[in-house]
Amino acid sequence: MKIMLVGDVIGRPGRRSFREHTPRLRKEKGIDIVIVNGENSAGGKGITRKSLDELYQGGADIVTSGNHVWDKKEVLEFIDREPFLIRPANYPEGAPGKGFCIYPFKAKNIGVINLSGRTFMPALDCPFQKAEQLLREMDGRCDVILLDFHAEATSEKMAMGWHLDGRLQCLVGTHTHVQTADERILPKGTAYITDLGMVGPWNSILGVKADIVVDKFLRALPSRFDLAEAPNVYSAVVLEVDDRTNAAVGIERVMIRE
Repeated sequence: MKIMLVGDVIGRPGRRSFREHTPRLRKEKGIDIVIVNGENSAGGKGITRKSLDELYQGGADIVTSGNHVWDKKEVLEFIDREPFLIRPANYPEGAPGKGFCIYPFKAKNIGVINLSGRTFMPALDCPFQKAEQLLREMDGRCDVILLDFHAEATSEKMAMGWHLDGRLQCLVGTHTHVQTADERILPKGTAYITDLGMVGPWNSILGVKADIVVDKFLRALPSRFDLAEAPNVYSAVVLEVDDRTNAAVGIERVMIRE
């Protein structure tokens, strides 16, 4: 089984690249399941009905999110009805949506968890304790478990990887929009990368027009963050899982620069 995990899709430019490249990658690499982070898919912040539908139409099977999941208020109208759209599980009890899903594929159940970090991020419940709770809940229900850890600090993402090594098949970091070059299978068997990167404008600062961000650093004044235009970058990893043992046997970085 091959599962492709795709980095944060940034607004309309990112949605266009996702629709263009995902079907081709599915065919070329024999991808069975596509998981993508969609929290920036609508105008660079948030998720709308339109942006979610475009991700599904482009080839997404499961959509994860992060700290911008609520930025477009219309998400509250449909998040509870979407079985494969998830938000960080460590939001307080009673928050809309859900923090994990179980996706059936052939004779297997694929569990996908979403968590948010706390270092330089909004204060939420402890992601480490929530991960422990969810793994107990999912025990015996899933053949493969994957985690999208949406966090700012590389150290926090690495700590989660080492903490959960051997207890799930794959942990990927999202949020920083910059793909890291540390993909590996950890000693006890969990495939890991600190950050998937993004699908969005390449000549930008995290998807935003570079001059706007540079000016903000120079003058420290409020700025409207307008998205840059194409060419884009498409960042992802392909996880290979042994069909017999369910063990992670490979992780390959994907980066397409248009």
